[in-house]
Amino acid sequence: QVQLVESGGGLVQAGGSLRLSCAASGRTFSNSAMAWFRQAPGKEREFVAAISWTGGDTRYADSVKGRFTISRDVAKKAVYLQMNSLKPEDTAVYYCAAREGFRSTTERMYAYWGQGTQVTVSS
Repeated sequence: QVQLVESGGGLVQAGGSLRLSCAASGRTFSNSAMAWFRQAPGKEREFVAAISWTGGDTRYADSVKGRFTISRDVAKKAVYLQMNSLKPEDTAVYYCAAREGFRSTTERMYAYWGQGTQVTVSS
């Protein structure tokens, strides 16, 4: 069982940066692949970034590639999303997710979810 709590969201101007954090608890975190998804108003939740349980394998949505970086600290049981060069279209609720096994870009593959943190990018 893994419990996830996101933090770090807020309001930022276009071109700015934010760092999201996801604090995990539970025995299986070190063996869990982690990911960030987001959901904008009126849209379906979409994949943003994923990282393997070793941290050596990452994957990004094309829309954020080169601007966002996912990382994890197994000792601190945390995963991060560094977001640079933010755009108004990045406005969404960002969710942290975890699954046992290999990393995936598919929402339904993740069994554990946080409550989400709001990111708003003004133009």
